[in-house]
Amino acid sequence: MNEAQPELNKNNHWLNRNVLGMGLASFFSDFGHEMATAALPAFLISLGAAPFALGTIEGVSDAISSTVKLLSGWLSDRIGRRKPIAIFGYFLTGISTGIFGFTTSWLQVLGIRSVGWFGRGIRGPARDALLAESVEPRAYGRAFGFHRAADTIGAVAGPLAAALLIPLITYRQLFWITFVPGMLATAAFAFMVRERIRTPNHGLHFFASIRNLPVRFKIFLIAVGIFGIGDFAHSLLILRATQALTPTMGAARAAHVAIMLYVLHNVLYAGFAYPVGALGDRISKRSILAIGYLLGAIMSAVLVFFSPGIWVLALVFVLGGILLAAEDAMEGAIAASLLPESLRGSGYGAMATVNGIGDFVSSLAVGAFWTAVSPSAGFGYAAVLMGLGALAMWRVKSR
Repeated sequence: MNEAQPELNKNNHWLNRNVLGMGLASFFSDFGHEMATAALPAFLISLGAAPFALGTIEGVSDAISSTVKLLSGWLSDRIGRRKPIAIFGYFLTGISTGIFGFTTSWLQVLGIRSVGWFGRGIRGPARDALLAESVEPRAYGRAFGFHRAADTIGAVAGPLAAALLIPLITYRQLFWITFVPGMLATAAFAFMVRERIRTPNHGLHFFASIRNLPVRFKIFLIAVGIFGIGDFAHSLLILRATQALTPTMGAARAAHVAIMLYVLHNVLYAGFAYPVGALGDRISKRSILAIGYLLGAIMSAVLVFFSPGIWVLALVFVLGGILLAAEDAMEGAIAASLLPESLRGSGYGAMATVNGIGDFVSSLAVGAFWTAVSPSAGFGYAAVLMGLGALAMWRVKSR
């Protein structure tokens, strides 16, 4: 784990051991937690929880995650080590989904999910900074696109496994199975990824590191934040599909179809992540990201203006998958090009915090509007904010 990584040079291929190792870790991690996520809405319904409960679980978990992302990114810059932080984060996420199997109320799910998302929070900035440091700037788009593709192949396999297993086992048994991929993710990062030795910067103070982030990066974060407060957790799409299809299909069949639509969503996410990243190495990354944000606004608007039948829902999940491919690949690649190496962990932590706060506000707001008024009110809110975010990103690109 302490083995030094050789300095990269122009002859190194971007698809190196580190990129492969981080991709494999993300594959197993997403396999486990997306398997749990796919079953979570139906499990909460079985516990008698309302849509507000799922929105609260997603929102509070993301808020906790966002808080620790900022601190963990700065800590990785200060101590000169990123790998141990990432390993601990993968471990926490891996065990949390399995513990869902022991819960009996949505408040317990909230507590366990928060622990898991604490792990996601501390690992994200350290991992992304390590990924950026493992390739040359000309390959940022491909490296982040490949990583997101590997991440999302796991997010395809997880819900697909859930759809196959739910008719055969209980929700609790399914959650227990997720222990296995969670621990494999931890092992992949621990034994495959090598960290280049960096000099600690013990004089790097937290607030100074945030204050010294480049101005161009801060402007970029404003557009990310506007979009983020409309960018709700896509597990709410599973819940909407389950509720909309239940009257005609029955609860069990509707839950199964909703999970398969989520599989479709993640197939598109995985399929587009690398091509979008590679395209971003050739043309404007900000333009691609602005278009992705616009797709999110269209996705939400479809849920407002059209009756959620099977084909409308399929379109919604398709748009959601393409949106995430553009969002995840391009945000990470753009940040890598704007941040100096000495502040890269802090910068990724700041971006993750902005996204986390957005996730908290958006998921909570959509869930609240949905419960208090109607599903259309919740998704209408999201459509407006996502559209404004797309416009803001386009203005950033133009400037």
